[in-house]
Amino acid sequence: MADISEDFGHVPVLLERCVELLSPALTRHHADGSGAVLVDATLGAAGHAERFLIELPGLRLIGLDRDPSALAIARTRLARFADRATLVHTRYDGIPAALNECGLAATESVDGVLFDLGVSSMQLDRPERGFAYAQDAPLDMRMDPQSAPTAADILNTYDEAALADILHRFGEERFARRIAARIVRQRARTPFTSTAQLVALLYEAIPAPARRTGGHPAKRTFQALRIAVNDELESLRRALPAALDALAVSGRVVVLAYQSLEDRIVKRVFADAVASRTPVDLPFELPGHEPRFRSLTHGAERADAAEVERNPRSAAVRLRALQRIGKGDS
Repeated sequence: MADISEDFGHVPVLLERCVELLSPALTRHHADGSGAVLVDATLGAAGHAERFLIELPGLRLIGLDRDPSALAIARTRLARFADRATLVHTRYDGIPAALNECGLAATESVDGVLFDLGVSSMQLDRPERGFAYAQDAPLDMRMDPQSAPTAADILNTYDEAALADILHRFGEERFARRIAARIVRQRARTPFTSTAQLVALLYEAIPAPARRTGGHPAKRTFQALRIAVNDELESLRRALPAALDALAVSGRVVVLAYQSLEDRIVKRVFADAVASRTPVDLPFELPGHEPRFRSLTHGAERADAAEVERNPRSAAVRLRALQRIGKGDS
C-alpha cells in the first residue's frame, strides 16, 4: 500500500501496531467493522483514522481535536468517509459530551479509543504557531487558537515562583529558578513576543556545560510552556478515565505517549484499571470486585529501529493498551 499520509506531511506512529491491537475489538460484531465505533481522541492529520476507515468499511469513527486547522485537514482527508466519520472540535477530555452529541451514551458505548498524545508534526512544522524553537515565530503555542493564554501571556504575567514551578514540573528543567529569574528581569525591559527572544535568553541562562548535553537547551522550557498553555496533563488525567468508562465490554484503548510526564499518568491510570478491588488480605476474589480491564502490553512498547529510521518522531513513543473485561459499577 502506498503511504497514504505523505500528502498531508504526517506519518502516523506505530500504525501497524495500533491496527493490530484495536482491530479485534472493532471486528467483534462484523469482520468489516459494522456496528463498531472507534473514537480517535487526538485526530490530528487523521493518519491513523484514515487507515481504520479504509480497512474496515463498516466502521463508524468519531474524531476529536482541539485544533481547528487539524480538523480542516482531517475533514479534507476523510471526505470520502463523510457518512461514517464525525469530527468534533473539542479537547480529548470532552469525550463524554462528544459521544452525547453523536447520539451515544458516555459509558460502555464504544469499541475502541485511540490517543496519540503531544504536539503533532503538523503543528511543529508551522512556524507561526510558535511550537518550535528552531524558527523565530510569535510565542503562541495554543493548540486551539481560540483558547487562552498564549506562551507570551505566561512569560509576561506569571510571577517568578509560578514560572519556575511550570519549568520544573512540566519541563523537568534543572535550571528552572535561574531561567525564571532571568525571564522576570528581561520582561521588565522588553516584554516577550517571539520564540527567538526566549531561545536567546535560555542560551544565556543555562550554563555552557549543561548546554552541551541533553539535546537543545530550549527543549525543556518549550515543552513546559506548551503543556501549561494547553493544560495537557490535567486534560489527560480527566480524559483517560472518561475513555475507559466509554468502552463497552471487550472494547480496547491504545495510548501513544511521547514524554515521561504523559506516560507516568497513563501508567498510573492503567495500573489502577487492571487492579482487583478485593481487599488484599482476602484469599479469594470478591464478586463484583474483579479487575475491569486487562493489559494488552507488557509495560510500554517502543518503536523498532526500522520505524525510528523511517519516522524519527517515533523514537520517543511509549505505547500502552488495555481491554475492558468487566462492566462498570458506577
